[in-house]
Amino acid sequence: MADKKARLTVEGLDGAIELPVYSGTEGPDVIDVRPLTGKGLFTYDPGFVSTAACESKITYIDGDQGILLHGGYPIEQLADKSDYLEVCYLLLNGELPTEEQKTVFVNIIKNHTMVHEQMSHFFNGFRRDAHPMAIMVACVGALSAFYHDSLDINDAHHREVCAFRLIAKMPTLAAMSYKYSIGQPFMYPRNDLGYAENFLHMMFGTPCEEYKPNPVLAKAMDRIFVLHADHEQNASTSTVRLAGSSGANPFACISAGIAALWGPAHGGANEAVLTMLEEIGDESNIAEYVERAKDPEDPFRLMGFGHRVYRNFDPRAKVMKATCDQVLKELGVENEPLLKIAKRLEQIALEDPYFVERKLYPNVDFYSGIILKAIGIPTSMFTVIFALSRTIGWISHWSEFHSSPNRIGRPRQLYTGPKMRDYP
Repeated sequence: MADKKARLTVEGLDGAIELPVYSGTEGPDVIDVRPLTGKGLFTYDPGFVSTAACESKITYIDGDQGILLHGGYPIEQLADKSDYLEVCYLLLNGELPTEEQKTVFVNIIKNHTMVHEQMSHFFNGFRRDAHPMAIMVACVGALSAFYHDSLDINDAHHREVCAFRLIAKMPTLAAMSYKYSIGQPFMYPRNDLGYAENFLHMMFGTPCEEYKPNPVLAKAMDRIFVLHADHEQNASTSTVRLAGSSGANPFACISAGIAALWGPAHGGANEAVLTMLEEIGDESNIAEYVERAKDPEDPFRLMGFGHRVYRNFDPRAKVMKATCDQVLKELGVENEPLLKIAKRLEQIALEDPYFVERKLYPNVDFYSGIILKAIGIPTSMFTVIFALSRTIGWISHWSEFHSSPNRIGRPRQLYTGPKMRDYP
């Protein structure tokens, strides 16, 4: 039921077109433009930046106020009081679990962490220097070849089982892609470890000796997972929803999301931060690069500052900054050259009037890049970890889409090519 009505008058058409206006629980009202197609009209919105393409109950963002809510809970509170698997449950179910529900959920995830042994042979088909994201796109899509028992997208139980499998197996596949690149044997998951601890074990453990995850680093990794779990209708999430609208299996849809995330304008931001720090090279060059960043004629940009959605501040960044400080102190690497450059840039961005007036504060990608670098994770793995974290958001939106009446996505266009003409 529409809360209000909007009336559109178009030159050449008789009378006004009445359009329903709906109000959500938060955020701007939306105008239902579907009646326009009956009048031979489409809306024009490149990038869909002014279009609500779906209704969702999962995540809400207010970029002007710096608010990010999952199921109504502020991200700062979740990062401080919760953990990644609890946030996974929240995104999937809309409510936080009871203690008993969480225990059951965690045990289910732990029991799905292994991948089919045949998957290990897939890696032999890749070059050793293949980008880990290329491997992830291929291997996640290939999961549908192994799990035929849960591919009925119209079955709620099948959708749930697919969600469990994806959440559980993504860390295993991510660690395998890293191990393959450095020529070390794959490490099987350990069900006695927590989610983040297990990932670090599979990344850095070897069969030669037992690996004991540092609790400070495991907590930092868990927070990175939490802070990247979902971010509303971004490019990769929209890709997953659009692919899902065709009836494609969930593994194929998540693979499509990984491919979209791979783009440097989306998931490659924290990787771009490290590339920028390497380009600056030394603290003595910082002043020069800061001036270049201020010059509108210079193509150089400081990466990891400001955010397209958050016009005020990124609410995830404050949490990530505190975590970053803890990690650097724990590892005693504050004087590592690239990290010294990063800390100096952070200080400049928080004090220099140019950055303060434009609200170009360090964002979550800036701090997460520094943390991952300090932990010893190579730059090529940064986007893989982002994909691992975001899998819960993708599969939650995919499941929500299929849990309610839906239709295949079919965007329209403004055609500006030649008119009909005869073949000469």
